[in-house]
Amino acid sequence: MAKHRKPSDIKVGVIGYGGAFNMGKAHLNQMKAAGMTPWAVTELDPARLAEAAKDFPGIETYDSVEAMLARSPVNLVVIITPHDSHAPLALKCLAAGKSVVCEKPFAITTKECDAMIALAKQKRLTLSTYHNRHWDGCVLEALKHIRKGAIGDVIRIEAHMGKWGKPRDWWRSSKSISGGVLYDWGVHLLEYSLQIMNDDIVEVTGFAKKGFWGPQIKWKKDAIEDEGYAVVRFKKGAWLTLTISNIDSNPKNGWVEVTGTKGAYVFDGNNWQLISSNIDGTQSITKGVNPPTDYKPFYKNIADHITKGTPLVITAEWARRPIHVIDLAYKSAALGKAVAAKYK
Repeated sequence: MAKHRKPSDIKVGVIGYGGAFNMGKAHLNQMKAAGMTPWAVTELDPARLAEAAKDFPGIETYDSVEAMLARSPVNLVVIITPHDSHAPLALKCLAAGKSVVCEKPFAITTKECDAMIALAKQKRLTLSTYHNRHWDGCVLEALKHIRKGAIGDVIRIEAHMGKWGKPRDWWRSSKSISGGVLYDWGVHLLEYSLQIMNDDIVEVTGFAKKGFWGPQIKWKKDAIEDEGYAVVRFKKGAWLTLTISNIDSNPKNGWVEVTGTKGAYVFDGNNWQLISSNIDGTQSITKGVNPPTDYKPFYKNIADHITKGTPLVITAEWARRPIHVIDLAYKSAALGKAVAAKYK
């Protein structure tokens, strides 16, 4: 990658302008706010491509990745496409000499992550994943209390996202495209949990229930699991559980409970609660509202890394950790036993 003296020298392109959540526009505006220059959009849907041209007058538009890589001077590409396409597209862009940011999840398998990391290192290119929730107000508030010792030594984290209801009839309901029920919100909850549990992963045990909702959506045999569950064991003896469910009649949406030797800290996207236990058996409970979230630090860090050499916050190796956990969880579910971690 050529040397960039200032963020505006970084010409950015997105693959996938997409209808869901208008994410292409959001990414380009966040990169623009970080000082980088929106330059190109690749999108298969002509209507969405026309929308991109309206949102960013003068931007280059392409209907294929190959055309953009051959003709455009972009040097940073953001991949905003279904999960199973992240690794193939990233490898194609890296091979063409472009730095890459993938929407989360980084990829579906550990093997895909390894291939992406190896090629980025070989080409000396930047590779990261849009783990914007690293800066969610709820986890930053949690870290503030937990790192001060408010609950003592962390022993257990329970992370849970659940509902009772048929999954939407879209690509996220396809096992082969999305990777499975654990990948979407599971990566977010692991984002929180792996920040809090600052320790090496030893092994992962996984469970998966499938067959209830599958026949009722068009994906049928290719449907995601009704529920996925993972247990992660850490080197110092603590553990983490992750549950993502579509058959949960007592749902806890985006709920995380951190249990320590002196108390517990419970939070979701909006509120937090600190429960302190005393030797005499009494408890004190403090409640609060989480501070607002600010996602600007992600792309500022990317720009600073490329122009100044500032260390990446979300390295490719860091982004591989939640994928490794989920990948091992599914391997464990198939084998019926715990699977040792390759990456800590």
